[in-house]
Amino acid sequence: QVQLVESGGGSVQAGGSLRLSCAASGRTSNSYAMGWFRQAPGKEREFVAAISWSGGSIDYADSVKGRFTISRDNGKNTIYLQMNSLKREDTAVYYCAARESGLVVRSLVGYDYWGQGTQVTVSS
Repeated sequence: QVQLVESGGGSVQAGGSLRLSCAASGRTSNSYAMGWFRQAPGKEREFVAAISWSGGSIDYADSVKGRFTISRDNGKNTIYLQMNSLKREDTAVYYCAARESGLVVRSLVGYDYWGQGTQVTVSS
């Protein structure tokens, strides 16, 4: 089992930045790929970004490409999501997820473990 805890959410004005963190604990010796997803009110949870165990493979949703950066520090069992140039439509609960395969995928069903989420609110 792997436990994931997100942090770093909050409220920010449009154009601002936030950095989310996701700390993993438990059976972290496996080579997990990790991802960020988000869910806005009344909408389905959607893919944001994902990173392979080595960091050599990264994928972004088109809506965040060029504004968000995913990274990881395996020594700290932590991944990050640097969010710049935030827009109102980025408002959502952001979830961290891990999958036991080291390969990057966009599908929610491909992930085995999920955090509780952290709220990001962007105001104009």
